[in-house]
Amino acid sequence: MYLFKTPRLLKWLYPKLIWDIKTSSRSIFLTFDDGPIPIVTPYVLKILKEYGAKATFFCIGDNVRKHPDIFEQVKREGHAIGNHTFNHLKGWKTDDDTYIENFKQADEMLHTNLFRPPYGRIKRSQAEKLKALNPELDIVMWDVLSGDFDMTLKPERCLKKTLKYTRPGSIVVFHDSLKAFNRLEYVLPRALGFWKSQGYTFELLPVQTL
Repeated sequence: MYLFKTPRLLKWLYPKLIWDIKTSSRSIFLTFDDGPIPIVTPYVLKILKEYGAKATFFCIGDNVRKHPDIFEQVKREGHAIGNHTFNHLKGWKTDDDTYIENFKQADEMLHTNLFRPPYGRIKRSQAEKLKALNPELDIVMWDVLSGDFDMTLKPERCLKKTLKYTRPGSIVVFHDSLKAFNRLEYVLPRALGFWKSQGYTFELLPVQTL
């Protein structure tokens, strides 16, 4: 069970997490989780380039270790990088020390002030320890969840829901993963084309380089 649109109540309950970006412009903040991997990440980069779009990639450290050339391509093409732990750990089911060490292991490669907890699941204690480790760290959630990871979701419905809920300032989540590729391949160019026709631009999340 998941929600395409993050409820206001959840944003209110966790105000220290970043759910969207306050902006007066027609800007969308595209994010991609779980890469980098062959085939899918290069496809995403190709589509982003076609539409003049920038995005933030929340990378799994182990995938960066396995595919450093693709990781370098992401950076070379001007996209931002976020930490998504080294092994895609679910915070609710992981003790704090293990979680923090896994974050640090990924950070040795990524060097970023952006972090997104896998599955959007993080304990308050883990968030507090991460902020103590790096006071400049921004823990980024989302405003719109595309659902591209859902293998039962038809690509057409994935597109419809994503377009329905995206607004100026929305942080939109896609996944550059094999699991998501069937929907992502359909949705991404169509969504970017529609948004661009509506005058939207695609911006990087605010990030401070370490």
